[in-house]
Amino acid sequence: MMKTIYTSFEQAVSEIKDYSTIMVGGFGLVGIPENLILALVESKVKHLTVISNNCGIDEWGLGLLLKNKQIDKMVGSYVGENKEFERQVLAGELEVELTPQGTLAEQIRAGGAGIPAFYTPAGVGTPLAEGEEVRAFDGKEYLLKRGLRADFSLVRAAKGDRDGNLIFNKTARNFNPMMAAAGHVTIAEVEELVDRGDLDPDHIHTPGVYVQGLIEGKQEKRIERLTLRKQA
Repeated sequence: MMKTIYTSFEQAVSEIKDYSTIMVGGFGLVGIPENLILALVESKVKHLTVISNNCGIDEWGLGLLLKNKQIDKMVGSYVGENKEFERQVLAGELEVELTPQGTLAEQIRAGGAGIPAFYTPAGVGTPLAEGEEVRAFDGKEYLLKRGLRADFSLVRAAKGDRDGNLIFNKTARNFNPMMAAAGHVTIAEVEELVDRGDLDPDHIHTPGVYVQGLIEGKQEKRIERLTLRKQA
């Protein structure tokens, strides 16, 4: 099936309404769908549940949605670079579900594969296991975790074709491919949109069957934390 090729980022996120659950690809600021996030900020959509590895920084990425009070709940594994995130949590303004990074990745992968739940040893014997189902296999305890799905997945790719096939660049591959599979509707922000047949099938990371819409855009690719070497 031909995919929807959006002509504006505002159009691309127009179906995302209040109380939606969205997955957002990226690790730190690497591989985040920058322009789709900016369009969400401008849309004023609110009461979002966001599933992402982290919540950006104060002035970029998901941090902009957080600053605008558009996020009610954050499901992630790392929150260390965002002071506003810390402030909202301590003030009781934001619900947070912190999960070990590997567990979060597997929850998303399982959701995309149609697996409702799985057992993991991560978190057993910690506060993460309180109130959760724990079962022993071969004498070792494991924690039951649910697979994750989202109403919308927003991902970022280096290249995409008009059939929705995606190629990610190096570290930007992080959470993007698994989130593309776990969204009921997946929208891909691509740096370069090419014609059908222009991508080598052996190099495709996400098949087009998982993608419903694409939009081409230029990213700033900001650096999360700039470290400079001192001159000798």
